[in-house]
Amino acid sequence: MKLARRHHARMTEPVIVLVDVVFFLLCFFMLVSRLDATAPFEVSPPVAASGRDMPGGGITISVSETGALAVDGRTVSTEEWFADVAEIARSEGTGLIRINAHAGAQVRFVMPIMTALERAQLGDTVIVVTPAAQ
Repeated sequence: MKLARRHHARMTEPVIVLVDVVFFLLCFFMLVSRLDATAPFEVSPPVAASGRDMPGGGITISVSETGALAVDGRTVSTEEWFADVAEIARSEGTGLIRINAHAGAQVRFVMPIMTALERAQLGDTVIVVTPAAQ
């Protein structure tokens, strides 16, 4: 007498559950991560007459209407801003530095920043402006 062996069907892992977990993790990290540095004060950039789209990434230096400075969203003094920018540029290897100055900021607040960045050659410097209304 021969007895037939039972074939047990393999239990498959529910892949749908794993996809849900990955989706929730993705949403969580998108919500808690910093997408771009925002200044701790209001900055309304000037309106551009012509230009092109600004590349993303890099370091953001914000200049308020009164001359207050912030580097990547952290308020800094006028004496320590350059050391912060140089440290971030060297540690992250960032090649782009954005100057986000308020439209009412005087040139005497912005020009020393541009001059120091040009001399140090830490990367390309761009000035943030608002596109002109079409």
